[in-house]
Amino acid sequence: MTRMEKADQLRSIAQERILVKDGPYGSMIQNYRLDEAGFRNGRDFTHDQKGNNDLLNLTRPDVVSAICNDYLGAGADIIATNTFNANAISQADYGIAGMAREINLAAAKLTRACADEATKRNPAKPRFVAGALGPTNKTLSVSPNVNDPGYRAVSFDEMKGIYREQVNGLLDGGVDFILIETDAIHLVE
Repeated sequence: MTRMEKADQLRSIAQERILVKDGPYGSMIQNYRLDEAGFRNGRDFTHDQKGNNDLLNLTRPDVVSAICNDYLGAGADIIATNTFNANAISQADYGIAGMAREINLAAAKLTRACADEATKRNPAKPRFVAGALGPTNKTLSVSPNVNDPGYRAVSFDEMKGIYREQVNGLLDGGVDFILIETDAIHLVE
């Protein structure tokens, strides 16, 4: 089924009933009480990785898949990828900015596999995969330097390229649509 057909299917189902989205990955991952070795799972990195939940798509796909399957088993219609911080800016904090695409591709593939398996078990309840994009730890709207209000740590074009890389990895991995998440919502009157 093409993305357009999936979008039509989603809209059609949404006209008939409320669709349920999964919950957070971060708190579910904490239940596994992974230490540094648990996050690395035998892989070598130059920086500490404990707390890098997005990396688990590569190093511990069993954990991420189990969480996906728990949400699907609880009745979720839409499951998001575990990619809230899987962009080059956020991953730079862990010394692995260059792995952003690989993380997103892996996350999309494993989430897609879980959703497809759930749909196969119950074709009357199709499942959808949302590629999650979260904010970075840099902003385009406020200077991080109080002495230079015009300074920006990242340019619009850099941010655009970083998100493009993430979106391409998610789309190539098979997500149905992109879910833009944020820590704060600003309402404009």
